[in-house]
Amino acid sequence: MGHIVGAALVSHHPGLMQCEEFRVLQGAGSDSDLIPGYARLREKIAAAQPDVVLVFDSHWFTTGYHLVDGAARYQGNYISDEMPWYLHGVPYDYRGHPELALAIEAVSREQGGYNRAINHPELGKQYATINLVKHLRLELIDTPVVTVSSCQNCDWTHFLKSGEAIGEAVRRSDLKVLLLASGALSHKFNPIDWTPNHPRIFHESNVSRPENIASDKGAIALMQQGRHDAVLERWDDEYRKKPWEAFGAHYLQMLGAMGGAACRAKGEPLSAYENARGTGNIHIWFDQETA
Repeated sequence: MGHIVGAALVSHHPGLMQCEEFRVLQGAGSDSDLIPGYARLREKIAAAQPDVVLVFDSHWFTTGYHLVDGAARYQGNYISDEMPWYLHGVPYDYRGHPELALAIEAVSREQGGYNRAINHPELGKQYATINLVKHLRLELIDTPVVTVSSCQNCDWTHFLKSGEAIGEAVRRSDLKVLLLASGALSHKFNPIDWTPNHPRIFHESNVSRPENIASDKGAIALMQQGRHDAVLERWDDEYRKKPWEAFGAHYLQMLGAMGGAACRAKGEPLSAYENARGTGNIHIWFDQETA
């Protein structure tokens, strides 16, 4: 029987793909803590020894279905249409896992859900996946990566249901699967002519609004306690209204796979909470023993 060997909420923000010299300049003399946070996460992944890494991509927006990429291999050179002046020419070459993608679709169809596998090796990738593949060195350890989309015409309950189908497909397999929810918490950008509140661009005071900082920290505290049920209870009135990146699709699908409101996996922050153009970012690990 397959099982989930760990999970993490992970920042993918594009500034982390800049060279270290630039990041240190932006950090007023020191790098973003999300960079050593990736190293901490790599140690967790090495200990978990997953057969497959499944990425919930908050930038891959689809309509009508939660898509699961099901090709055997993905190769190319990534260029961001959002910020091509610096995020370009990123080569990638990694394995997929068609069997898992098809298994997820089969379980979803059985449950009357909307997860569907898509097998197009030329399908363009998003940096919410590519940045993690590069920073976590998944190509180097030759671990298959399967990406799940954020279906944009969904309510939050649909994302939980998508995750439930994924969790069941994992259990029916013989695979050890690691889940990565790739995205931010509050996702309100600062204006183009914004003046930083703090010279260290990554400093939390540069997140777009004080109330977003307070809300993000409240959610982080609940995750540390394993109180995902309380996060869900506050969803409509708080986190949906901020809103979180991709309306929380990445976190909600991950949580659905881990048991939804019944999940008590306690979060371990692997980085500081930081700003990225006004959005709230952090790496949080959910241990394999409780995931």
